[in-house]
Amino acid sequence: MTTPIVSMHGVHKRFDSGVQALAGVELQLAPGEFVALLGPSGCGKSTVLRLAAGLDTPGAGRIDSPALRSGAADTAFVFQDATLMPWASVADNVWLPLRLAGRSRAQARPRIEAALATVGLSAFAGAFPNQLSGGMKMRVSIARALVTQPALLLMDEPFAALDEITRQKLNADLLAAWGRQGFAALFVTHSVYEAVFLAQRVLVMSARPGRIVFELAIAAPHPRDAAFRRSSTFVDACAALSAALEASHAA
Repeated sequence: MTTPIVSMHGVHKRFDSGVQALAGVELQLAPGEFVALLGPSGCGKSTVLRLAAGLDTPGAGRIDSPALRSGAADTAFVFQDATLMPWASVADNVWLPLRLAGRSRAQARPRIEAALATVGLSAFAGAFPNQLSGGMKMRVSIARALVTQPALLLMDEPFAALDEITRQKLNADLLAAWGRQGFAALFVTHSVYEAVFLAQRVLVMSARPGRIVFELAIAAPHPRDAAFRRSSTFVDACAALSAALEASHAA
């Protein structure tokens, strides 16, 4: 049996304010697997990501992540905001994690170029964030995450603020990068449609305190294209998850 790249067993989390964010979360993510996480606002989805990234610790329960044990470079995090350095070029923004790891710009150049090519921004290496659209800024953020060639990619609603056309294009680009690099992905979203298009499995969390209350495997092969969004598999999965989300508010 393959050892999960992230596993959570009976994880609880209470904030200093007294708010109980999570109660008994059980979650496993296999190496190379793409899993989406859905749930009501405030249910603890982002808290799950922070715990998986080692940015926070549980109040009770156990979390195990070989990616974290092997080094921070094996785990990458993409936030909802692109969080780019406005004074740095696109290439230098992508260079940042390698620079922090001690790699010179010259040493990092091949990886920077490859990461920018992956997200379709090779021609914008010298541009600055204020010259980019929202979708392009998010591409830079993704390239910065992928430049370390992580084993685990954690994404917290990265496309939520984008228009639907840009969002769908970035969904397709993300799946293409996943297909090439083979990282495991845990992707938080509020969109049922996005979750079904991207993921091999979708997990639904209850209202706070959050826990996993529903799981659905998406029985469609990758790569997926626009035609998948019109398939009966897609429609049926969206309907099942929408019903599970509605029920999760009362769970």
